[in-house]
Amino acid sequence: MEEDGIKMEGSNSMYTFETIVRYSECNGKEQAGLTNILDYLQDVCTFQAEELHVGVKYMRQHHIAWVLNSWQVDILRYPLFGEKIRITTWPYDFYGFYGFRNFKIEDVAGDMIVRANSVWVFMDTQKGRPVKILPQVQAAYHKESRLDMEYLDRKIPDFDASPVEEKIQIPRGFIDTNEHVNNAKYIAIAQELFLQGVEVARMCAEYRKSAVYGDVLYPSVRREPGKIAVKLYGPDGAVYTVMEFYVKGVIL
Repeated sequence: MEEDGIKMEGSNSMYTFETIVRYSECNGKEQAGLTNILDYLQDVCTFQAEELHVGVKYMRQHHIAWVLNSWQVDILRYPLFGEKIRITTWPYDFYGFYGFRNFKIEDVAGDMIVRANSVWVFMDTQKGRPVKILPQVQAAYHKESRLDMEYLDRKIPDFDASPVEEKIQIPRGFIDTNEHVNNAKYIAIAQELFLQGVEVARMCAEYRKSAVYGDVLYPSVRREPGKIAVKLYGPDGAVYTVMEFYVKGVIL
């Protein structure tokens, strides 16, 4: 299928969409930003689910959802304004209530520019707890081999961090179809507060609690050579998200 510069193709194993990096997705360096890359990844797995008839409407009707537990995104280089890119995803394992999925972004020459791993939890949205993946959902997908990349632990070790005075109240624009904060928006918060002037080469995030509209989050940050680590937590101290950003250049 091709529409408005986007070409989609796939099966129940691998799924790809081709697109052009839009001006509205670019930063001052004429590159797609980090959160735009994350949007590409979220979109491609959602497109695959829709094509396999286990997408948003199906999930809502059956009171289930895939909730992102963690991801690791390695950025070899950032896509450029006007560049044609291919975003591909596939599942490589299912276990209990966990689903494991890879992603890659390639340029027109077939060179990989982004690679990623993700872990998802299958949730009963009425009971608010993980449940075993429904057989009909798992049967919709065929697994492929795991992408050749370095795999870090999905759990980010706890760390001491310095609180930041600025607090964030979640606006409506951050909320997705599950009525939670979209995964990329946590990264956008960290980017706005701590990542100005640095280039992220690897991003890892672990999602521990889902924020909703109106929640107030308090950030804390730890800086060390080559890495910025960020926590977002609530007034009661409960941690929502832990993130690590491996950066190029000097951290001030």
